[in-house]
Amino acid sequence: MPASAETSDAKPPVGKSPSGKPPSGKSAELRTRILSAVILAPIALGLTWLGGWYFAALLAVAAVAMTFELSNLLPGLGLVMRIMLGAFALLAIWLTAIGGPFVALLVSLTGLTFVVTISILRSTPSLSPVIVFPYLILPLISLVWLRLDPEFGRLAIFWLLITVWATDTFAYFAGRGIGGPKLAPRLSPNKTWAGLVGGMVGAAVVGAITASWFNLGSPLGLAIISAILAVVAQAGDIFESALKRRAGVKDSGALIPGHGGALDRVDGIVTAAVAAALIATLHHAASPAAGVLLWP
Repeated sequence: MPASAETSDAKPPVGKSPSGKPPSGKSAELRTRILSAVILAPIALGLTWLGGWYFAALLAVAAVAMTFELSNLLPGLGLVMRIMLGAFALLAIWLTAIGGPFVALLVSLTGLTFVVTISILRSTPSLSPVIVFPYLILPLISLVWLRLDPEFGRLAIFWLLITVWATDTFAYFAGRGIGGPKLAPRLSPNKTWAGLVGGMVGAAVVGAITASWFNLGSPLGLAIISAILAVVAQAGDIFESALKRRAGVKDSGALIPGHGGALDRVDGIVTAAVAAALIATLHHAASPAAGVLLWP
């Protein structure tokens, strides 16, 4: 075979151009992802560190984005319904920020009843606003309430964030490295049981280190709580994946360049926050952050 023919039939390695360099499109996407993270992460973490109305403002921006993204993923939520749900989300943040989480819950439930009633009267899907409530309103109230704790609020939020990030990271590498049976193939085909266990291990390590470093009590106790939250965070990830598959989209939105929508970044945090707030309520509601962090 002539050399010219052999050259023309040869195929470059997968993921590379004939010159051996990565495709420019993928390189540009990677640069966009890194640039977005470098710009947005310090802002979000800084507002979380400051707490108070700074943290409430951060959640308000996230609430508006999440409301419209959920509306795109769920059927029957038109513009008027989106505005109403977004308004109730902002109201829940404000009521919690002024020290009334239980009042915020009551008002939110009243708003949910109102929205569902309108949906029924208009013959539109009434299940959609019911899904929005636990997936949007409850996490917002939970995060603000935990951050309000004057002694441990800041630490609780950062511990929660790092726990979820460790869950995702350990789950990814355990899933890729070990593989094995799928966790929920119809809903999220890439997740495995090995990944779930790996995520729980990563979260437990974060919990144990946090308790030991800050002298919070039993490292084992917080490690167990962190592992439980890892399971809940993975469930939140799977739930959002199911919503996207049902809607036939890859990302929940395009708010964050290179990263997709707001829901794509916080799908595990929203469910873990609600679980953490529930644990705090049952353990020590008077000091919510201490209720989830301090174990004998």
